[in-house]
Amino acid sequence: MAEIGVIGGSGFYSFLTGARPVEVETPFGPPSQPPVVGLVNGREVAFIPRHGADHRLPPHRVNYRANLWALRHLGVRQVLGPCAVGSLRASLTPGTMLVPDQYVDRTWGREHTVYDGLGGGSGVAAPVVHVSVADPYCAAGRAAVLAAGNGSVVAEGTMVVINGPRFSTRAESRWHAAQGWSVVGMTGAPEASLARELALCYTSVAVVTDHDAGVEAGGGVTQAEVFEVFGRSIERLKGLLTEVIGQLPKPDEDCSCRHALDGTDGEDLW
Repeated sequence: MAEIGVIGGSGFYSFLTGARPVEVETPFGPPSQPPVVGLVNGREVAFIPRHGADHRLPPHRVNYRANLWALRHLGVRQVLGPCAVGSLRASLTPGTMLVPDQYVDRTWGREHTVYDGLGGGSGVAAPVVHVSVADPYCAAGRAAVLAAGNGSVVAEGTMVVINGPRFSTRAESRWHAAQGWSVVGMTGAPEASLARELALCYTSVAVVTDHDAGVEAGGGVTQAEVFEVFGRSIERLKGLLTEVIGQLPKPDEDCSCRHALDGTDGEDLW
């Protein structure tokens, strides 16, 4: 029913033309919201609001497994994951868009695999499956974002993912920056690695909403600040993703992400 998936904020409902809800059952329970499918730039796109239509789900309660499974069930092979992040560098100012090439996972208590071998609604009844996430984001997807951004998107950076929903202390923020990481978010993991487990191409587009608490220019982060800056950036982000969707590879074009399960016990599940 769709070839491209978008997991983002509820502001993307207006992104699709002719949007229609589609009920999908998954082995992991319901997704954050039933996906809606419609047209964007001539391509069939499925959208799921990551936190629910009413932003009711905090980052650690998002059913990342169900969201990605639902998209895969609808035929999606390319996933775009726009998200809000804090900046760990003074040079990355609010409103900056960045396409990360690496992430560091500092979350806990989240379900990090679809292949837990248990079945019965808690996972896929398959032996343990180990996939490589050495390069966690799709090279073709990242290239499409950078081409569409035409120089306006920062080309690389490491996103550190914290559990939330609280923001970092100054000490934590300074530690993250000292590691050389670029931005901090709350939803990038396990979303990216689960996509890889499902042999999906996944590309994150991070929108800087604030300087994190440890940055010299930062005065401490507030929810109101994050929401306000992201709200101001949403139309520009939608414009960028519209161009990206037009440039993403077609469903019949090959990509290394789609071979993530080759040689594993998950290979025959799809």
